Amino acid sequence: MRTSAIAAAAGALTLALGLTACGADTGNDGELVVGATPTPAGEVLAYIQQNLAKKEGLDLRITEFTDYVTPNTALQEGSLDANLYQHTPYLEDFNKSKNADLVPVTEVYLPPMGVYAKETKDLTRLPEGATVGVPNDTTNEGRALQLLASKGLIGLKKGVGGTATPEDITSNPKKLTVKPLEPAQLPRSLDDLDAAVINNNYALDAKLSPKKDAILLESPKSNPYNNVLAVKKGDEDDPRVRKLAKLLTSPEVKRFIEDKYRGSVLPVEAG
Repeated sequence: MRTSAIAAAAGALTLALGLTACGADTGNDGELVVGATPTPAGEVLAYIQQNLAKKEGLDLRITEFTDYVTPNTALQEGSLDANLYQHTPYLEDFNKSKNADLVPVTEVYLPPMGVYAKETKDLTRLPEGATVGVPNDTTNEGRALQLLASKGLIGLKKGVGGTATPEDITSNPKKLTVKPLEPAQLPRSLDDLDAAVINNNYALDAKLSPKKDAILLESPKSNPYNNVLAVKKGDEDDPRVRKLAKLLTSPEVKRFIEDKYRGSVLPVEAG
């Protein structure tokens, strides 16, 4: 998913999987209605529905959304039982801005942010004074700066976390120029930059392979931007939700993600 919210104007489309389009069942033994964006969440859930759910005794219905706001609104209002498409920082921001009470159940996968460059495949060989592009929206900018800091390219003020801005840089050994740009513009600007930190979806749109082309890629282990299965507070122990959480973190789903996305989407690591 892209980390910044987009307009909640688009409607939802229920996957045509031979199931009715009735509202979410509030019981613990009926169908579980799960909202998702089409890729990768919808594809992962469809794999579970078609291959694993019946054996687990789970009646799963998937509803697709084309925006990032409506799945949370629908979950809060009760027309969904769960959703899969967002990371925890986005969920927490939604809760704060909408006075909602959604909670993560389990982490599933990471659409990794990466650093890309035309002239080098070694991050340590970036020249002194290099210009590095980063996304200019709040969530993505902080995430990009944290990625650069993870390899010592810059130092950041203690405790800034995902809210970091270029003003929070405390050390800059290579005297890098950090240049905020529109996220979608970053791949097109690689010819004019020494490197750029690019979101997963924009990298893929530009035919960049996160696995092959990124010179630094986020790890899913203990990553706050792992996408999560989310529910309304109080529904974490719904048996249907627990069944889905178990399947989403199963070896079968891990293998599906690895085989289908070939490093462009990373299953969450154990531990």
